Amino acid sequence: MSIGRQWISDHIPHKGNMLLLDCVERWDDEQILCVASSHRSTSNPLRAGGRLGAICGVEYAAQAMAVHDALVRTKEGGEPQRSGAGYLASVRELCMEITRLDDIEGDLAVSATRLAAHSSLLYSFVISTDRRMLVKGRIIIFVAAQQEVP
Repeated sequence: MSIGRQWISDHIPHKGNMLLLDCVERWDDEQILCVASSHRSTSNPLRAGGRLGAICGVEYAAQAMAVHDALVRTKEGGEPQRSGAGYLASVRELCMEITRLDDIEGDLAVSATRLAAHSSLLYSFVISTDRRMLVKGRIIIFVAAQQEVP
């Protein structure tokens, strides 16, 4: 059963054109597979000079991680959104087999595997199309504690 764009929008901070994912095709406690077509959109906010560089795949993967975290938290009875903001802390072992995403004709398959989840989230990811690996790596997201407002 696919989880659609509306559920994603309701459970992660990204909205409008900045929400890059179309749906979740499948997920479990450790992995998620999302589909995206926004790389072909001329209104993609990550485009620069009319092009969408392969490095933008990191944002696609980070959004898949956020969706996975929300799904796991909801399943475990927690709040679907973390109370603190998430910040990209590290990208490691980044491998880009292409230079651009916007000229990829097919939909992107964005898969992420959770390696650790505490005060930060550690995932490995692969972005592919038609079984061709485009971008892969590991991402750490630091989750800040919610600040009290006086």
